[in-house]
Amino acid sequence: MPNHLAAETSPYLRQHLNNPVNWYPWGAPALEQSRRTDRPIFLSIGYSACHWCHVMEEESFENLEISQQLNAHFVCIKVDREERPDLDQIYMNAVQLLTGRGGWPMSVFLTPALEPFFGGTYWPPRSQRGMPGFNCILEAIIDAWKNKRPQITEQAQHITAHVRQACQVSEPGVELNSNLVATAARSLEKAFDFTNGGFGKAPKFPRTMDLQLLLRAWHRSGHTAWKDMVRLSLDRMASGGIYDHLGGGFARYSVDDQWRVPHFEKMLYDNALLVNTYLDGYLATGDANDARIVHETLTYVMDYMTDEQGGFYSSEDADSEGVEGKFYLWRPDEVHRILGSYRGERFCRIYDVTETGNFEGQNILQRHKTIAQWADTLGMDPVQLEVELTQDRKSLLAVRDQRTRPSRDNKILTSWNGLMIDAMARAAAVFANERYHGCAKRAAEFLLHSVRRADGRLLHSWCQGEAKLDAYLDDYSYLIQALTTLYETTQDTRWLDEALRLADVVHLHFVDTEGGGFFYTSDDHETVITRNIEIHDASVPSSNGMLATALLRLGAISGEQRHLRATQQILSLASGVMTQTPQACGQLLLSADLASHPFYEIVLAGQHGSPGMTTLRTNLWRRFFPNRILICYDPSTAPAAALETLCQGKTTLADQITAYICENNVCQAPCHGEPAIAAAWDELAPSGTHDRS
Repeated sequence: MPNHLAAETSPYLRQHLNNPVNWYPWGAPALEQSRRTDRPIFLSIGYSACHWCHVMEEESFENLEISQQLNAHFVCIKVDREERPDLDQIYMNAVQLLTGRGGWPMSVFLTPALEPFFGGTYWPPRSQRGMPGFNCILEAIIDAWKNKRPQITEQAQHITAHVRQACQVSEPGVELNSNLVATAARSLEKAFDFTNGGFGKAPKFPRTMDLQLLLRAWHRSGHTAWKDMVRLSLDRMASGGIYDHLGGGFARYSVDDQWRVPHFEKMLYDNALLVNTYLDGYLATGDANDARIVHETLTYVMDYMTDEQGGFYSSEDADSEGVEGKFYLWRPDEVHRILGSYRGERFCRIYDVTETGNFEGQNILQRHKTIAQWADTLGMDPVQLEVELTQDRKSLLAVRDQRTRPSRDNKILTSWNGLMIDAMARAAAVFANERYHGCAKRAAEFLLHSVRRADGRLLHSWCQGEAKLDAYLDDYSYLIQALTTLYETTQDTRWLDEALRLADVVHLHFVDTEGGGFFYTSDDHETVITRNIEIHDASVPSSNGMLATALLRLGAISGEQRHLRATQQILSLASGVMTQTPQACGQLLLSADLASHPFYEIVLAGQHGSPGMTTLRTNLWRRFFPNRILICYDPSTAPAAALETLCQGKTTLADQITAYICENNVCQAPCHGEPAIAAAWDELAPSGTHDRS
């Protein structure tokens, strides 16, 4: 018999619909049931692409004995962390305080007052390999609830007090200075893996914001080691098993420190962040392989992760047919059968496909040498080898597409869509690719039309035709950033107007008037045990870090000083954290980099759509130049209201395109004509930046 999850749209919650556990979704009925019966809450938080969430479901939540224990003594609540990141943040803090680590599935026991008193992550059903069994944990909790209630109440209050403290910014502020990014880069250098790229040991995550920060630090200082760290990381990730060499796109992380064996789930946010990082790599260092990775990853998103209405799906699972990674694995005989003997043998050699296998007897595709190195080894022209390998990969992909795909979480989340819209719009401008622009615009239109309340405020999630859950700060900050990028890349002011409207909502409903930052939830959102101020990056940029970036850009374009003041307030609030733990706040440091160095407002005046304007815009987008915004203005028409401050009085001379390069609304002498403007671009952001040493 189905439990109380039958009305839910979340694919993750629906996976648990027929568990014998009497699951409730988070909401008034479950919380009232706990209070009325004086039972503790067992809160289980996970997500649909999570491998160990599936394992715990199969081992414990399908286990009749354990289910009976849960049903008899607890009110059991199942939460999709992607739908309720507010709950996930708060109770993850509790689990980390209790155990020193976190992860999913997350398992937390709460009092009816929602205060946590015990928690952890995955537990096996029976004790094994030094891990306590879930059955034993339940017996201990049941006994303590009956016989040691005062101790539980005291512990819950103690943990809750610490969680409330952890959800605020406790580090004292320091004075911001232009050396902040270089200091952070030196800290990252200490944690860097100079053999394999990336940071730390296994499991290894891409940490995209840190890589982008290193590029900024190198660009300003000329310290070549920082550029080389990024180059090594991008190359090793692109050649390793974490990258899907057939279909494009990246897995969540590598279980080893060499990027060889992925945790096979694919997340929308990872791929959005990696597209932006490889775009930066391409613009800063000129490596054509970075461009290939961008194109292949965006093609994967457009072909496999895009809803017919335009939004982008959340993830693809690690498992297919109940086996982790099965969809992605190959044997030599399969490759030979598809490609033929000669090309099959060559492909297996290049992509490490062997009889013994590199993963549980089968093979994850990975390439340990560059195309140029393989061409030299094989005595071939590298261009011809790349052409033939591209054909081979397409042939294998066509066969792989006939396999049973991993399940897909078809939720459309405003925040993650914002990340992908931003990345796709940037790529559209850099490569003058109209398909990318079309997809980015369709996704933005879908969010603004279908994932929104009647009063114009955003909702967080859309699935199966239903939009729900009031939006969080990252929904607003990521989408404001994306809409600002869409404005810059299309020069269509409707995107700017929408970004400004969303910024109004943030100022009105999310601001912390005492501390200077912005709460993760709005002032009229459900209150649990605290309101979190998120400044540390997780797998995605911190909501305050992205908001600081978005409002700085929006304020520079519109001239609205409150946006710029808000950026400074966020950075001031987080300045101590950026100084003490720079590896935890890459997005804030990216914002601080923009705020503490010259930031250019560029107005390109001329006829909209003229070949010269298009050429100059594309020329500028193809440079590594993060510290600027671009406005294209046709003086024959009145500027939009939001652009009056920057565009007022700016005209063309003798019908020539004219560029106005300003900083804090103070402009240099205008440049007239395409040659002079192109020379100005060279001075601001040399196109040969990647040759710098």
